[in-house]
Amino acid sequence: MHAFKRDILYAVRDLEQDEPPKGLAIKRVLERDYETVHHSRLYQNLSQLVTSGLLEQGRKNGRTNEYETTNATRRMLEASTRQRAEQLGIAATGGDA
Repeated sequence: MHAFKRDILYAVRDLEQDEPPKGLAIKRVLERDYETVHHSRLYQNLSQLVTSGLLEQGRKNGRTNEYETTNATRRMLEASTRQRAEQLGIAATGGDA
């Protein structure tokens, strides 16, 4: 998986703690690390993540899409985070670890 898609998944996971995020909220989070995130690049990757089953897409008001991670995606992100923490010698806290 490309870093940009991985970063989208982490952004959605972070934002969905409050409510399922819309594309513009995801874009704002990504722009903390990427100087510019073009609309077409973001939505093309969001669509691919939905198609691959890593994100679920819903409609907020019949017009605006919102996104959520799947259970499998959450498990994948947690495992990846634990692995990175171990590689860096950082003790993992919480979760099943």
